[in-house]
Amino acid sequence: PAAVSWYDEFQRLYDTIPCIEVQALKEHNDQVLHLSFSHSGCLFASCSKDCTVKIWSNELDISLQHSSNMRPYNWSYTQFSQFNSDDSLLLVSGVFVGPHNSSSGEIAVISMENFTLLSRVRNKPYDVFGCWLNETNLISGNLHRIGRITSCSVLWLNNAFQGVESENVNVVKRLFKIQNLNASTIRTVMVADCSRYDSPDLLLDYEEQLAASSTCPVFDLGSDSEEEEAKPKQTPEPAIQELPDDGGVTAEDGLQQFFDDIMEGRVRPAMTETELETKVAELFIRNRTKPPEVNLLPTESNSKTKYLIFTTGCLTYSPHQIGIKRILPHQMTTAGPVLGEERRSDEFFDSLDHVIDIHGHIIGMGLSPDHRYLYVNSRAWPRDCVISDPMQPPPIAEEIDLHVFDLKTMKEVKRALRAHRAYTPNEECFFIFLDVSRDFVASGAEDRHGYIWDRHYNICLAKLQHDNVVNSVAFSPVEQELLLTASDDTTIKVWRSPRTVRIQQARKPRPRKLLFSWLMNQK
Repeated sequence: PAAVSWYDEFQRLYDTIPCIEVQALKEHNDQVLHLSFSHSGCLFASCSKDCTVKIWSNELDISLQHSSNMRPYNWSYTQFSQFNSDDSLLLVSGVFVGPHNSSSGEIAVISMENFTLLSRVRNKPYDVFGCWLNETNLISGNLHRIGRITSCSVLWLNNAFQGVESENVNVVKRLFKIQNLNASTIRTVMVADCSRYDSPDLLLDYEEQLAASSTCPVFDLGSDSEEEEAKPKQTPEPAIQELPDDGGVTAEDGLQQFFDDIMEGRVRPAMTETELETKVAELFIRNRTKPPEVNLLPTESNSKTKYLIFTTGCLTYSPHQIGIKRILPHQMTTAGPVLGEERRSDEFFDSLDHVIDIHGHIIGMGLSPDHRYLYVNSRAWPRDCVISDPMQPPPIAEEIDLHVFDLKTMKEVKRALRAHRAYTPNEECFFIFLDVSRDFVASGAEDRHGYIWDRHYNICLAKLQHDNVVNSVAFSPVEQELLLTASDDTTIKVWRSPRTVRIQQARKPRPRKLLFSWLMNQK
């Protein structure tokens, strides 16, 4: 929309892409897993399999400012970091090795004033990662097993200053409790701020591409059948409170009738133990779940709310859906009861307000700077695959699809971006982080390259070479012509645009001219 001429656009796409390597940082001695900038752009943090989190000063020549070793806290490695909104605190997520070698996650909060450790919070499973909700409160997860393939995910709000708060003030509060089916769990939480939607940095409007894109349906929970779920709805429906086929029979009565049918041999065909557990869990959840919010789309009255976004699923353990849950203003503090608001027996679990089905294994998510658009890395399943065993997900494609969703309309807004690839199978699949600037999208890949696309034209602009898997990328929030890439080759590479490199070279004194001038003066 801001383009003036095709010449200017060609110059922008040629001259402002961060594709020239200007520095390689080699202070880590193992795989580098994640990068994150401070909001001011002055600092960035890196996490690694060497179990350190390093803080770097982003100057003309980037230098290491501090390194924290997390092994004394029984961590195996650090995997994710995020600065809070005023850059005074750093959230660091890692894998914690507990008793009997059982590994779960842990989140540490580090002060940027003196690099001291302020608090530690358990986080299970570890790939929930964790995130900031506001300046002083962060979100973590916990997982409770109910059956072999059924569990309950609990999301907690934690105060960053747990060690110094008064004993009379709560430092934790339960946000949501969500039941998981078929071995799925909640992972990869992030928060989107709805107040930014009315003034986006960039408005993507691709009507033709939206009409042509039918591979990724968007649906709300609460429909009566899988066929209906696959169709977009005009208005969200409340969660099911009654069995669809028995006209007025409650889920509790239906559960008892289901057990009676089993005992008397009326259930056909015979169910496996896994199918039986899933059926019982589905019947139970219908009568024990709080209905979803009536209207999820942002309005003036709820512009102060935020969305909690996470990966989840309903068919198998590999994350194949994106869940969205609204966080209301009164829920954004740890004040009040630790277990949250009182619950009736029929509201034991929280329902999701919206679900996006990806039909593939989700391996990365990122928000645009204005929080309007959600970008999702996924590896697709075969088109007509049927999942009969939740412990055996379908094979996944080597090609990575990068989907784009408008969080204001809850619709996919353009065709999936492609170019990058991944090779690990389902059970070994790991997260590949992506990042979004005003005009560009960048992602890592398993083919030893980072990739940059243009957000306007859907084209791949650059491939950034490493010697191994590229796990993470990060644009400077104040200068999109600066990009960092982190790799299994233990290095962090710094990339700048041709325009920026020319400007920096022009500022440097030229040694030959200085030497010639000195010789002339000597004569």
